[in-house]
Amino acid sequence: MASLIFTASVIGLDAHLVQVESDISPGLGAFIIVGLPDTAVQEARERVKSALKHAGQSFPRTRVIINLAPADLKKTGTPFDLPVACSILAADGIISQERVQATLIAGELGLDGTIRPINGALSFAILAKKLGLQAIILPKENANEAALIDGIKIYPAQHLRDVILHLKGESLEAIEHRNIGSILTHSINGQDFSSIKGQLQARRALEIAAAGGHNILMQGPPGSGKTLLARAFPGILPELTTDEALEVTRIHSVANLLPKDGVLNSRPFRAPHHTASTISLIGGGSTPQPGEISLAHRGVLFLDEFLEFPRAVLESLRQPLEDGTITVSRAQGTLTFPARVTLIGAMNPCPCGYATDPERACTCTPLQLTRYQKKLSGPLLDRIDLFLEVPKVPMNDLTNADAEESSDDIRLRVQAARNIQTERWKSIQTKTNAELNSDQVRRHIRIDQGAKQLLQHAINAYKLSARAYFRLLKVAQTIADLSISNEIQVLHVAEALNYRHGQKP
Repeated sequence: MASLIFTASVIGLDAHLVQVESDISPGLGAFIIVGLPDTAVQEARERVKSALKHAGQSFPRTRVIINLAPADLKKTGTPFDLPVACSILAADGIISQERVQATLIAGELGLDGTIRPINGALSFAILAKKLGLQAIILPKENANEAALIDGIKIYPAQHLRDVILHLKGESLEAIEHRNIGSILTHSINGQDFSSIKGQLQARRALEIAAAGGHNILMQGPPGSGKTLLARAFPGILPELTTDEALEVTRIHSVANLLPKDGVLNSRPFRAPHHTASTISLIGGGSTPQPGEISLAHRGVLFLDEFLEFPRAVLESLRQPLEDGTITVSRAQGTLTFPARVTLIGAMNPCPCGYATDPERACTCTPLQLTRYQKKLSGPLLDRIDLFLEVPKVPMNDLTNADAEESSDDIRLRVQAARNIQTERWKSIQTKTNAELNSDQVRRHIRIDQGAKQLLQHAINAYKLSARAYFRLLKVAQTIADLSISNEIQVLHVAEALNYRHGQKP
């Protein structure tokens, strides 16, 4: 008797349907798994045998063949343990095939029959709903994230014995759908702008970056507060929307980085070390996984000591910063991961760090300075919207007891600007000014005559590239939104120009 169980394999961020077919036939005892299984799937044979024994079931003493279809899809990971065990039981007549025909099953088995958590449970639930299945059986630890998807029953299980009883008719208790909007919170990551003294221009630039989703690069001597400013930045970002929360939760679910409650309820903040490799930053590997830039999707990617990263690593950021996605091509296929981030870079002006410090002399040679600055290429710099000089904070500012503006106060203005953008761009399904392409900028951004003349002068005087021109317009639009202005005016363009690298109005 043959049986069929539905499960899935996660490739990239998406789950793909896999049919687990079992056949028990006369012959010498054998347990064979076919269908392009990797080592972890092949090892399921021993886990399944032991788990069935501890669940009070005997393993067939004849020939057992498991086929994972489609046969040309690579099967990786351990979610196949539980469906393989259920498929054998169905083929052996222990459970009814009708009980499992509209259910997707996934889970890793321990030798004692316990069901352990898996990666990508949210993707499994999305697939089950897409296929029109009625239910999904998952490890208990994964149930909370799967319950974010409405319209499908989620059955959490702790032991293979529980699943067997459920499939025999003693139903597990399904958990209720979770409204992700009620779970979202706002996090300031332990830093508040009220604790930052001075740096008024830096605070203003970060407010603009948060309001429009723009990339920013800060340069200044050691101890000027660049890292503190960057780590306070998430505190002024608006809360995730429901769609954004589902996006980032799915990415972190595949990467096995979700918190215990199964939801990433605030914007991600990723700060990889400058020794990070290209693959760790953009994603990939033999089994492609999302990299840091995808883990920071809809949040912040902070690169401290920006020019200490290898040049090849920095150059790999060009395409995702432009498109908001990263395409990883490997022998087994091409995958696309989302990568819509706000990039914050922090760098010293020279190897010793004191080239712009009025109180300390720079000890770098001209050759060292040239080599250091060459790591920052023109094309990469073109993709950065705001370039900011962060000077050392005067002692008077450090000892000033007056309270500074808090993150919550700034976030109210940022949220108001984001609301304007959401309403303005809803017809083209764009969330922030930074996401606009050049055609959308030409067709939708309104600019008065004086601002046009200033822009024309800036293009001729500073030899701006087309990319720099459009990014300048998007920053000016964000400044206008913060000012609650219906069109871009001269002051908005002038302030945007003030943040272009090496260009002052």
